[in-house]
Amino acid sequence: MATQVAVGEFKAKCLKLLNEVSETRKPIVITKRGKPLAKVIPIPLHKTLFGSMKGSGTITGDIISPLDVEWEAMK
Repeated sequence: MATQVAVGEFKAKCLKLLNEVSETRKPIVITKRGKPLAKVIPIPLHKTLFGSMKGSGTITGDIISPLDVEWEAMK
């Protein structure tokens, strides 16, 4: 459940609340007169791209032997 904060309180404590969202990874709902106005959510943590595709490919056959068919570019 997201924490609810009045718009006036959010204005006064904006940086503190943004740091809290960043550290706890929990969203905050900003309300105006008790009605939801906006939602502050943490951005997803990005992972490094290095090694992200590991294990996703498969080799289905012989990739070393020459082909039986001669390509046009080889002529």
